[in-house]
Amino acid sequence: MHAVTERDIRSSFVNCSKGEAKRLPVPRDLDDRPWDDLDFLGWGDPSLPGRCYLVVPQDDRFVGVALRYATGGSGRAQMCTICLTTHTGGVSLMTAHKAGESGRKGNSVGTYMCTDLACSLYARNKKRPALGSRYREDLTPEEKVERVRDNMSAFLAKLYT
Repeated sequence: MHAVTERDIRSSFVNCSKGEAKRLPVPRDLDDRPWDDLDFLGWGDPSLPGRCYLVVPQDDRFVGVALRYATGGSGRAQMCTICLTTHTGGVSLMTAHKAGESGRKGNSVGTYMCTDLACSLYARNKKRPALGSRYREDLTPEEKVERVRDNMSAFLAKLYT
């Protein structure tokens, strides 16, 4: 992924209003992110626990998604459906309003994701879960990265159906 700007981020959101996108907090450390190791940008809202955001490159644009999750966690081991990393207390059901009219009617979609949104780093073995593990697989790191991208694309596709 190449570096994104605040303008890229704010103009990318598909499941919230322009006003909401204008008000949401943007990470202040954009210049320090490991862009070569990221398949998407993910960050939590420091003022609203249980709220986070994703910006994902797709084709020739970015797709931004506002997400919610229950704070506190279950304390049980769960697997992220994006990178297939197992965490104890580090995976949450992330829900997002659908894009367009369907979302305005209250329809949403969800998936279990790493609460820290570091799926790209887990797939590249640049980060390890504090409690949990990655299953031994015969996939190359490149194949794991491709799986992260495919799983994220599949989740984003559900926003439009």
